[in-house]
Amino acid sequence: MKLSQRVQQLTPSKTIEITSMANELKKQGHDVIVLGAGEPDFNTPEHILDAAAEAMNQGLTKYTPAGGVVELKDAIRAKFQRDNRLDYKREEIVVTVGAKHALYNLFQVILDPGDEVIIPSPYWVSYIEQVKLAGGTPVIIEGKEETGFKVTPEQLKAAVTENTVAFLINSPSNPTGAMYTRQELQALGDICVEHDLTVISDEIYEHLIYGDEKHVSIASLSPELKARTVVINGVSKTYSMTGWRIGYAAGDARIIKAMSGLSSHSTSNPTSVAQYAALEALTGTQEPVERMLSAFKERRDYVVDRLQRIPGIRCDVPQGAFYVFANVEEAVQSGGYEDADAWGKALLEQEKVALVPGAAFGSSAHVRLSYATSMDQLQQAMDRIEKFVTRS
Repeated sequence: MKLSQRVQQLTPSKTIEITSMANELKKQGHDVIVLGAGEPDFNTPEHILDAAAEAMNQGLTKYTPAGGVVELKDAIRAKFQRDNRLDYKREEIVVTVGAKHALYNLFQVILDPGDEVIIPSPYWVSYIEQVKLAGGTPVIIEGKEETGFKVTPEQLKAAVTENTVAFLINSPSNPTGAMYTRQELQALGDICVEHDLTVISDEIYEHLIYGDEKHVSIASLSPELKARTVVINGVSKTYSMTGWRIGYAAGDARIIKAMSGLSSHSTSNPTSVAQYAALEALTGTQEPVERMLSAFKERRDYVVDRLQRIPGIRCDVPQGAFYVFANVEEAVQSGGYEDADAWGKALLEQEKVALVPGAAFGSSAHVRLSYATSMDQLQQAMDRIEKFVTRS
């Protein structure tokens, strides 16, 4: 049987490739430390689990509206008012099967064949593939290491063509942890207004920030930017609810209605019980979030300190998320490897530490390490990486 052309153009996932290799080594009895996971290692907080159980006991296990239950939409609206000083109506909110689903539906409803979406690199792996699946063309502009992996207004303006319809920004960023300031966002936003671009703002890591700098949603900077921005978010990262699959989007009512309509013909509604769990996450105590954030900061500081002392590896201190995007170019060269991908595979084979090669995110000189795992595992992993590099 034939495969469609659109699915044949998908690029195989480097993350899945490395994970498969790690799992195979585990099956063989090896002690493998996996630093590739994009999810917190904590369990979902107890009060959220209790809310899900209560929803099941109350019989809230049936179909819901495709775009989410009213109670959750209202909680999301309150969250935007509280955290971002943004006011949305119910019809401007859609609940989805994870933030990834929100992005997928958004690209499907705004892109036609040949439409271009400007995406800064390093980028999250699925952005490129989702744009291609919608018939669009990803246009990459490079966020350089010397500028903190952030793109400039000049770069954005130079990339705009008559086919450009959207600009995507992810702050804090996966994989770099970089975060744009209010002034930087305003400058980029001015270009988007000037060229009538839709802004896609992925804010899934907004509460995982470790310094004094505060998260700013680009949609909050002006009425003009709010009108053209679709904000993507969810409960997965902040509340350790990756498996519950609840995301959401906020923006122009016409786009949100189209996204909801697309869901009605594909996934139907997000899982009913998961929606009530997400409702509790947004409205209940935020104390577990603070505890997780404190643990992530301790781990980040430890990993960065260790990596910066290993010859041939350099990295900045990430402001947010739970990743370190480390430059291993010197270690690759001194070890005689072709690139960071080959270096990472050798590290896995020899020292049983799994990282994600930076090529998956648009940079062949880097690797991504997740510190969303226990301190004991991180200490062992750093020891093994140091041993691997110094031996090479």
